Amino acid sequence: MNILRTPDNRFENLQGWPFAPHYVEILGLRMHYIDEGPSDAPPVLMLHGEPSWSYLYRKMIPIVAAAGHRVIAPDLVGFGRSDKPASRTDYTYQQHVDWTAGFVEALDLRSITLVCQDWGGLIGLRLAAEHEDRFARIVAANTFLPTGDQQMPPAFLAWQRFSQEVPELPVGQIISRGSVTPLAPEVLAAYEAPFPDERYKEGARQFPALVPSRPDDPASPQNRKAWEVLMRWTKPFVTAFSDGDPITRGGAFLLQNAVPGAKGQPHVTIRGAGHFLQEDRGEELAQVIVDFLARG
Repeated sequence: MNILRTPDNRFENLQGWPFAPHYVEILGLRMHYIDEGPSDAPPVLMLHGEPSWSYLYRKMIPIVAAAGHRVIAPDLVGFGRSDKPASRTDYTYQQHVDWTAGFVEALDLRSITLVCQDWGGLIGLRLAAEHEDRFARIVAANTFLPTGDQQMPPAFLAWQRFSQEVPELPVGQIISRGSVTPLAPEVLAAYEAPFPDERYKEGARQFPALVPSRPDDPASPQNRKAWEVLMRWTKPFVTAFSDGDPITRGGAFLLQNAVPGAKGQPHVTIRGAGHFLQEDRGEELAQVIVDFLARG
């Protein structure tokens, strides 16, 4: 496996990013993560999606940490400061689950509160289902766990086509267009920082193609098994979807109706936010998490 590693100087003096880097080796790859708050507190695991990195959670990390919680925000393999396999064939759905499971096991995280958005949910919900003993509760935000048994929304299919056909993947612009408020130039630059050129974007290119959109997708059987677990999941489960995401619209109601642990929880619709609600309403989403944790 040919591995690319983004030079450290690409991450110097990023807007709103004062956090110290941490690293752990998983299956021969270096994964980067942020670790803030009391080290002896149960962890809040924040998983980003496509094509972002842990920078997406910069507005939220200080709020949740200040409330007394340990916040851990890794960069998925292929993103942020984590290593980037150079071939698209190195990236599969199962491999992403294995890498992230290895991360959780390497840090021996337990009593986890999972916070997941976009691909953070496609991976995180699988992890929670396959490692139930390590997870205490879940906050799902603009995410889903597809099996390919239902038709994908037109907005996703359009995004999938665009991601595979565009000559250069405009990472910063993708995140800006998925937010209600256009991103400032320095924030766009921070989202572009992990990718010096197109060679570093193979993971970002591959993610949209890995979403199960057919019943016979390679990931569909394992996602169906995960749903079997989620449909008997009684631990606290809350949804915090935005009101302006055409890709995951309706997903909150599906989760609320399917997951027993979602019954009676304080589900929230975050107004005035797009797909990347951490950008649009990060502080509000952070407070949802803090209040959810305070319920016990």
